[in-house]
Amino acid sequence: MYWIRLYVVAIMALFLIPVPIWGDFLPNATPENQVFSITTLIDVIGFVRTDTEMSWTISGGTLEGKKFGPDETLASLLYKDSMITNGGHLLLSSSLDFDSRNKSSGLYNFETDKVFTYESMEGSHLVADEYLVMSTGGNYSDSDNIGRCVFASDSSASAPAFCNTVRARSSLLNVNSAQVSTSAKSRIVAADGSVPSALSYRIDLTPNPASSLGYAVGSVTTEFSADIMEGRSDGSSWNKTSATNTMKDKASVSGGIITFSKAFDYQSGLRIT
Repeated sequence: MYWIRLYVVAIMALFLIPVPIWGDFLPNATPENQVFSITTLIDVIGFVRTDTEMSWTISGGTLEGKKFGPDETLASLLYKDSMITNGGHLLLSSSLDFDSRNKSSGLYNFETDKVFTYESMEGSHLVADEYLVMSTGGNYSDSDNIGRCVFASDSSASAPAFCNTVRARSSLLNVNSAQVSTSAKSRIVAADGSVPSALSYRIDLTPNPASSLGYAVGSVTTEFSADIMEGRSDGSSWNKTSATNTMKDKASVSGGIITFSKAFDYQSGLRIT
């Protein structure tokens, strides 16, 4: 067995762009709102299987299969989480919260946190996978709800078109001993254009405190990616792509892991504070 020491890695995708050039202009909440939460606590020696999936799409107009018209926006979230063990001791605590109401900067429509420890028995192991994807898109808008620079001229104060997709994923394979914590958050609904879209994901893997090994045993992979397309709000280029950005980060380790920590934070908006 060999040891792997991987210290904290943070990736910041902060599109700090002055209004009114690029960025997401999010749909606002519908008159009917939904709020729900799921809390899980498991302490078991034996077989475990958990599966969670959530899909949410919201439009600034109606959900129809057609091209975006002026002032139309669309945003969606997809979250999947699964875990399975074929024995061993698992102690799991997790929470999931969803709120479809308008959110300000620093608050999220979707949040989930999970902490668990696992120790193999008689050759058992743990496998897990967690995935969060956020997509936002919209046509140009002249809406008065857009947060604008006070010095912007009337002719350039509209919001440009955009089409952005951001993804975060972590996978655990053949884990025999470990303590793992993950956190996933996203915001796709806001009352006005001053609030940017946001996605945040974190994972930390360390030795199981109940184990005498001094290191975690197994394999872990993380992958973060983004595909960004932005337009401009003025002139003849309002319906043409003015900026693209493709980003991908992937890390994999296997063996005796002392520390593995990854953090990914993304924001895109007409104004970021």
